[in-house]
Amino acid sequence: MTGRITGIAGPTVTVDLKGLRLYEIVLVGRSGLTGEVVRLERERAVVQVYEDTRGLAVGEPVRGTTRMLTAQLGPGLLSGMFDGLQRPLEKLLERDGPFISGGSSASLLDSPREWRFTTDKRQGDRVLSGDIIGRVEEGAFHHLVTAPRDGEIAAMTAGSYSVCRVVGNYVDGTPISVCQEWPVRRPRPCLRKLSPTEPLVTGQRVVDFLYPLARGGTAIIPGGFGTGKTILEQSVAKFSDVDLVVYVGCGERGNEMAELLEEFAGLHDPWTSRRLMERTIVVANTSNMPVAAREASIYTAVTMAEYFRDMGYHVLLLADSISRWAEALREISSSLEEMPGEEGYPTYLASRMAGFMERAGVVENMNGTIGSLSMILSVSPPGGDFTEPVTQACLRTAGAFLMLDASLAHRRHFPAVNWFQSYSLYEQTMEQHFSRSVAAGWSEARQRCRTLLQREEALREVAEIVGLEGMQEKDRLILHSAERIRLEFLCQNAYSEDAFSAPAQIMAMIEAILADYDRLEACLAGGDTLEVALRKGGSEHASQ
Repeated sequence: MTGRITGIAGPTVTVDLKGLRLYEIVLVGRSGLTGEVVRLERERAVVQVYEDTRGLAVGEPVRGTTRMLTAQLGPGLLSGMFDGLQRPLEKLLERDGPFISGGSSASLLDSPREWRFTTDKRQGDRVLSGDIIGRVEEGAFHHLVTAPRDGEIAAMTAGSYSVCRVVGNYVDGTPISVCQEWPVRRPRPCLRKLSPTEPLVTGQRVVDFLYPLARGGTAIIPGGFGTGKTILEQSVAKFSDVDLVVYVGCGERGNEMAELLEEFAGLHDPWTSRRLMERTIVVANTSNMPVAAREASIYTAVTMAEYFRDMGYHVLLLADSISRWAEALREISSSLEEMPGEEGYPTYLASRMAGFMERAGVVENMNGTIGSLSMILSVSPPGGDFTEPVTQACLRTAGAFLMLDASLAHRRHFPAVNWFQSYSLYEQTMEQHFSRSVAAGWSEARQRCRTLLQREEALREVAEIVGLEGMQEKDRLILHSAERIRLEFLCQNAYSEDAFSAPAQIMAMIEAILADYDRLEACLAGGDTLEVALRKGGSEHASQ
């Protein structure tokens, strides 16, 4: 099924090919550029091209493929780096050099590497869609090969296979392969969704203690330029207590992605003592790559994350940043001459965002295992304005809001999470979990910490007017202890040993600060001044 190009407007191409379906993949021009059908009209179709359209001409051929944009799922994904169309960038580098040429294609199926397949089924066994029929090992992980549909097994043979080889077939001749394909815009099925009950430990004290996240939950990290969004997300990617991490660089600068990959290659996972890249997948769609591929990149990434979730693993998806994805959506919508909404974003921005974020969760999979997919998305509001449409659309669905404060960042306080504006809807459930598994006093210590920070904020204006010398001793103690909480506890250096704190370490640190506060308060009740009380304890803060 072929047609011709009748019009070109940047990445938007009009073709006279009939019989296409919405979101079908087509090959555009003599170079075979990858495009997706985004609008169908009576006599023509409108195609959004995922690659650079320079040099494309009216009259060049267009060919339909009868398939949607799909992700290839199987062994070989781990430690890989892909673009928004899931083309392996390292393979393209070896073949074509540092710049991707138009029409370049590569896939997991091109790999000659063989994987050891063991079968769980035999000839004559009846299987249901999603049943486990075999396994493939990739490092420390097991890929569960599942039945693509209901039927009876005619043959299944263990051995070493490449991902494209057939390992068995149904009685009607339908082949079974180690690798499977899945349309990226369609969520993968599950038996049921469950409520999040376990914490997502990030190693960041301000997050785990004050605004805990949940496995299977969603969180957004909005912040202006220079507030540390990328560094915080990279720290979370390094230290989170999950089985796998899928990191999406969506519209970010190429040097940041290069730095990330170089750093990840030399890091060891604190949970497994293995190389961090062994449990990481990177989807890189930098700011100089085609805008349409940027819009598709988060769907490609979440499909790969769902694949590992379906095996019973805990997966974390990090996107930096979702604002660049929304800008790509706005640019595509504008080129299609759709009715604009607020600030030029399409009117369906909120529903599209919600549909994506709802793919997170804790699920009972079709094979009976329990897995989770958590999402942490950074948002880059222009000018630090949190009332702009992308931040507001995320707030409607996200379970946690970690606001990065420019004033904290300017004071070199990182992570610059504002402890008055941020919140987590998982607080109560996670607080109960930490109280049971870490320390019974977790909830009380957390409440006391928040109270001290709030009282410090109320006293700060008074201190600026009358000075510390004019304040009561109890108020000076509150300022002293709150400062210790801010500088010693909430502040973490991402490039030192302090970059990661386990829950037990978090509790020990805050208990030490609160115990010192109680000691000083007792000294003040006995008539001592704050300076005398500090000297009695031999505190390193006595000079304050």
